[in-house]
Amino acid sequence: MNPADYDAWYDTPRGRRIGEAEYALAARQLDAQPGDSLLDVGCGTGWFSRRAAADGLVVTGLDPNPAWLDFARAHSSPALSWVEGDARALPCADGSFDHVLSIAALCFIDDERRAVAECVRVARRRFAIGWLNRSSLLYWQKGRHGGSGAYRGARWHDAREIRSLFAGLPVKNMRLRSAIFLPAATRCAARLERILPSVLPWGGLMLASGETI
Repeated sequence: MNPADYDAWYDTPRGRRIGEAEYALAARQLDAQPGDSLLDVGCGTGWFSRRAAADGLVVTGLDPNPAWLDFARAHSSPALSWVEGDARALPCADGSFDHVLSIAALCFIDDERRAVAECVRVARRRFAIGWLNRSSLLYWQKGRHGGSGAYRGARWHDAREIRSLFAGLPVKNMRLRSAIFLPAATRCAARLERILPSVLPWGGLMLASGETI
């Protein structure tokens, strides 16, 4: 998938609903304030980076794909920063950012545990890292047999596996929350998404958040 087609998906009814629901969940867990710095790991075309910048955060997007970063630069405010880099070896000092965000990106790379440790290392205050949830309707629609479309090649995890990625790391107040219980683009699905509690472990996105020590 090329970056323009991928980013355009967020302009579709389904893409817009999923993107906004995922961002809203992460924003609640980070509780960031305008002016806080945020690193978006695996930013791709920068959709979540731009969304966070619209809330007044000072955002840096990081991705290993230079073509996707070029797209992000061309479609974003000059106020955003873009860095080419590997999530498993972030080119940042310890505690460089108030917050670290990553939405369904680490599940596409090898050695997720190392990438998680790097996200924790560079976060000064809080982190929110999302994975594709194997215990979800979205998995049954898009994740089986190697995945389809933008989900091809992704690893899907359950809550126990996600918690294990943080074992032994300097974090506290860890919590798991989920969103995208019904991934359809219907009004009914949107209404149910707003009332279903995020503590239920069956959303298509499983978000791990917490504070660094």
